[in-house]
Amino acid sequence: MRKRHTRGVPQPDAAGEATPSLAGFVENIEFALVVIDADGKITFVNKTAERMFGYDYDEMIGQTLDLIIPPRLRGAHEAGVAKVGSGKRSKLSGKTVEVTAQRRDGNEFPIELSLSVWNGPHGVAMGGLIRDISDRRQRDIRLHRLAHQDALTGLPNRFQFDMRLEEALEIGEQTAVLLIDLDGFRRINDTLGHATGDTLLQALAVRLPAAVEADAMVARLGSDEFAVLLRRIDDPATAAAAARALLQSFDKPFGIGDHLLKLGVSIGGAVGPRDGGDLEELLASADLALYRARQRGSSYCMFEPSMLNAVAVRRALQDELLRAIGAGEFTLHYQPQVCLNSGRVVGAEALLRWNHPTRGLLEPADFLAVLETHSGALTVGNWILDEACRQSAVWRAEGLPALRMAVNLFAVQVNAGNLAETVMAALERHRLPSRALELEITETIALDNEERTLAPFRELATAGVGLAFDDFGTGHAALSTIKRFPLTVLKIDRSFVRDLLNEPRDAAIVRAVLGMANDMAMTVVAEGIETLAHEAVLLGMGCRIGQGYLYSKAIPADDFAALVKRRENSVPRDS
Repeated sequence: MRKRHTRGVPQPDAAGEATPSLAGFVENIEFALVVIDADGKITFVNKTAERMFGYDYDEMIGQTLDLIIPPRLRGAHEAGVAKVGSGKRSKLSGKTVEVTAQRRDGNEFPIELSLSVWNGPHGVAMGGLIRDISDRRQRDIRLHRLAHQDALTGLPNRFQFDMRLEEALEIGEQTAVLLIDLDGFRRINDTLGHATGDTLLQALAVRLPAAVEADAMVARLGSDEFAVLLRRIDDPATAAAAARALLQSFDKPFGIGDHLLKLGVSIGGAVGPRDGGDLEELLASADLALYRARQRGSSYCMFEPSMLNAVAVRRALQDELLRAIGAGEFTLHYQPQVCLNSGRVVGAEALLRWNHPTRGLLEPADFLAVLETHSGALTVGNWILDEACRQSAVWRAEGLPALRMAVNLFAVQVNAGNLAETVMAALERHRLPSRALELEITETIALDNEERTLAPFRELATAGVGLAFDDFGTGHAALSTIKRFPLTVLKIDRSFVRDLLNEPRDAAIVRAVLGMANDMAMTVVAEGIETLAHEAVLLGMGCRIGQGYLYSKAIPADDFAALVKRRENSVPRDS
């Protein structure tokens, strides 16, 4: 049997044999045990050590620790052994450390080492209990990856992005942040399925890094939110150049399966420490720039200090709107829709105005963008619907012709989930027939393909309520909206009417819309008619209803009633 020469391993008995029970324990524990003398020579290894390092017992005994230590680390180990062998105290004694070891085949692997030092019969001895922690290290790597990487795309996640950004700002590097928001990703998810959406995100994870410098970090922060971190930039203009490159990378459609997908994108950027000295401040600045970019549509914008003023103004306006809703400061004005053949008023569009206590009468351009995202938007939207129906009933009771009332919807009214019930209740409350009301939808509503959005419009159309698509031809949703929604009216945007006389393409577009609407039994209303020449050309093209300053701007209800009566009286009896 092998002789053990140091304390801490089985010692020979009086006959020179090791105690059997202790020998069995040492040979079969899950830890590898390696003992060396003061010269660093191996004097004992157990079976676990043989299996771990790939050597037989006889191949290890008498060898130095270099046998199981990678070459680059041998010098440090030799110095430590020499220090302990000379009688000096080891700082590692009694502690557990993680180091790297080497197997017989040259492969390195991580181990956990617990070192003990004692004085044996032959002088100083050192022993190490060794555990192979390769599995644990791999698990740690996987957990680290999960904590720092986005599982779907493999890109760094928000945690890692924030960590790197904080690190850069703490050491004073000039650092840029670009926030990327996809336009239309939700629509792709809803119409083509989440599998297609996930594949698109994975394609973005390849395309975005290719658009920027190799040392830029591209991260996925959320569902369709990406970000780019540019460290150690010499010039803030570098960030703008990167934003332009990212924007251009979206020019080419994404081929996903059988689909060719075109995505819009908005990018907002900020440069630290100029635009923010800490993570929250810099990201807030980039987010302000992103908001401005979204307003412009498919563009990029870098932070400017004036945006802070805009935010303060917006917040003040939000507070004022809340007060205005409670104080009942809103009113409706009405713009006539006129039959081009007879000159009679055949409809009215209800348009919101704000009787501001200090600024006077405000038009929608002064507040509507804030109101649409305000917590009170649903309250105001439902008030507009009810007030327009009430006024329509009043006019009818006064003997005015049965005009159709057009009311613009806020997206929040559609998303609330009870649009059909709300509309029908307003009509019933004011004893109006369904055909007396026409709802106008914008592209924001039209782009939502979900059944819950379409269902109430189908229900209302069946009941006889009209549905108009406002600003037709100016956005992305025109033709798809005609296909999905039960539209009865197309409103040609004023931009086409304005240049009708001197832009052949605009004239061709108007003519095409009129032809298509006629084939689909829809009415066309031309907006923005300002001259008799506009009216004459539209009439010649077959347009029957117009709206614009030629007839009247939006006016209060009493003035509108007087206008209708004047036009009725001026129309020949046989027309």
